[in-house]
Amino acid sequence: MTDPNHHQAAPVPVGDVVPGDPPVPITVWPLPAPEPDETMSPPMGVRLVHNLTHRSDLIIDLTTGPQLARAIISAHRRGQSCSASAADWGQDRAALIVTAWPLADSARSAEAFFGQCLASLVRGGCVAVLLAHGDPIRPVDVVIAAKAAGLSYLQHIVAAHRAPTPGNRTQLNIHTDVLVLTRPHGGGDQNG
Repeated sequence: MTDPNHHQAAPVPVGDVVPGDPPVPITVWPLPAPEPDETMSPPMGVRLVHNLTHRSDLIIDLTTGPQLARAIISAHRRGQSCSASAADWGQDRAALIVTAWPLADSARSAEAFFGQCLASLVRGGCVAVLLAHGDPIRPVDVVIAAKAAGLSYLQHIVAAHRAPTPGNRTQLNIHTDVLVLTRPHGGGDQNG
């Protein structure tokens, strides 16, 4: 008999590694940009779900638009749409939480938000923070707040309109940065 509450850690990220503490891999995903007033494109939702979760995992959707919900359903995952400002995201712990940044709820501190994420994740679970590309300070602020709350910086994904080609020195047309944070396996409480 299999344990329905058994959770595996998200797959190990791959890609180029940049200096950091510890070094953080950067991956380029060739994906279309999201529509105005939406967090992500449909292909971005599919990539996040398939790359960061396993079948029947719970995903907490804090995004705007139906893209992630559709990807969750088609991949046979469990999903829960919530507001980032909600005090409770349910009893079950998630393998993945996806949110846009900055948060719509400006009255809440980033550290408090990431503390709630930490409490809502299984060990090894991930938070994917989607930011519009362009502000070099915002990703640093996100990582600092997440680390202060107890999350670890796992991976940086850049979404660009086309894939880089070997030998071609043109710049990528990056539209979205995805910061993947994780709940460490060690330490913490015994519930998850």
